[in-house]
Amino acid sequence: MIEFGRYAEQERRRRGEGKPDTFNFLGFTHSCGKTRKGKFMVLRQTMRRRWQAKLKQIKEELRQRMHESLPEMGRYLRSVVAGHMRYYAVPMNVVSVSDFRLAVSWIWWRVLKRRSQRTHLPWTRMKRHVARWLPQIRICHPYPWDRFGVVT
Repeated sequence: MIEFGRYAEQERRRRGEGKPDTFNFLGFTHSCGKTRKGKFMVLRQTMRRRWQAKLKQIKEELRQRMHESLPEMGRYLRSVVAGHMRYYAVPMNVVSVSDFRLAVSWIWWRVLKRRSQRTHLPWTRMKRHVARWLPQIRICHPYPWDRFGVVT
């Protein structure tokens, strides 16, 4: 059992202990946080192990697809990034999702640069491919107070 919730930080501070513990559940690391007004909020961030494992899987898959055409690779990566975003794009996790998109684009760039010994693919041109094929980051799930808020 871990101490978690609205009063966990106050109770642990009163006992002289550190910050409340975090826990991993359903691909997220849950931790205690605060809103700008100082109210309690559950922070959900992508688990580091899941994030790294997915990037490793994408890297291996792109190595297998190295000689496919650019549109085929782009469609594959669009579906991967969109699926990741649909699951992990929750409030307060936008930085992790945008970092994932950037990491996928860097991996794609390195794979495309290895396809030829004579040509060089500058990052300026790669940015156009990324803008064309990878979806823009957006929060796919509303804030809990928007979803469950009842105004009477």
